[in-house]
Amino acid sequence: MRLGSLRLVIVALAFSGTLAACTSPPPPPAFPDIRFTGETPIRLAVSTIRIQSDFRPTFQAPHVEHLFPVTPAHAMENWVHDRLVAAGGSNAYARFVIKDASVVEVELKKKSEGITAAFTTEPAQRYDATIAVTLQIIGEGGFPVRSIDVKATRSQSVLEGITPNQRDQTWYDMTKALMADFDKQMSAEISAHLGGYFQ
Repeated sequence: MRLGSLRLVIVALAFSGTLAACTSPPPPPAFPDIRFTGETPIRLAVSTIRIQSDFRPTFQAPHVEHLFPVTPAHAMENWVHDRLVAAGGSNAYARFVIKDASVVEVELKKKSEGITAAFTTEPAQRYDATIAVTLQIIGEGGFPVRSIDVKATRSQSVLEGITPNQRDQTWYDMTKALMADFDKQMSAEISAHLGGYFQ
């Protein structure tokens, strides 16, 4: 082999080794927004529907809701836009108050000890999510004439060594399941307790 060809081979091998060493981690997955446009709209005999958020995220541990691909608070606002319709028929308005939309991370203690612990994969964290809202019908005098409260909770543990992308997927699936529970509960409460304002 000529010296020039040998140099080209060495350069090619070195370049390929550099590429292998610089392989980047897989890009984060893109998660679709959580919407409820496929559900039948809930028509309320009100002039408008207003969203009020009394929940203030701390952006500090152990709270992690702000890290979710779709936060519970955002998913609840989508629920209002997609599910509730102001159908008119009265001078009242509906007020949807977000009281809680938090997720808390809980560190879990390993059950195994010693050598066994080194070869055992166990749950490392648990995520406890809570959403709580009040839906009110506000009459002409500015006071609630109907009011319902709904609270939904869900917990999910993850194994140690989980990748960031896997954690994001877990959080996304958790939010979808939580909102499915909320949607079912709120629909039932509206049907049962908003008589005269539920069309």
